[in-house]
Amino acid sequence: MKIPRSVWIVPVAVLSLSLSSGCATYRTISTAEQGSSKVFSGTRLDVSAIRGDEVALRKFKAVPPRYPLVDLPLSIGFDIAILPLTVPIATGELLFK
Repeated sequence: MKIPRSVWIVPVAVLSLSLSSGCATYRTISTAEQGSSKVFSGTRLDVSAIRGDEVALRKFKAVPPRYPLVDLPLSIGFDIAILPLTVPIATGELLFK
């Protein structure tokens, strides 16, 4: 069975756009400092970029991805995957200030 070109070209294009724009979760976690937001940080960065909220974007020390709407589902998935790591770090920072 041959898959039509129009069926597989869309997922390939979405994946290549998201990889070329960078992952917001990786950007925010890799530049995280003491007291910065860590839980769902990539998702929050994408939403702030989509909304054009400059005040919220300044809170992150990371540049938002070029295509935040494309990156949003991937950031949600990655943020959920690392949730067991980010929640204890964030709550530990709050408890031991």
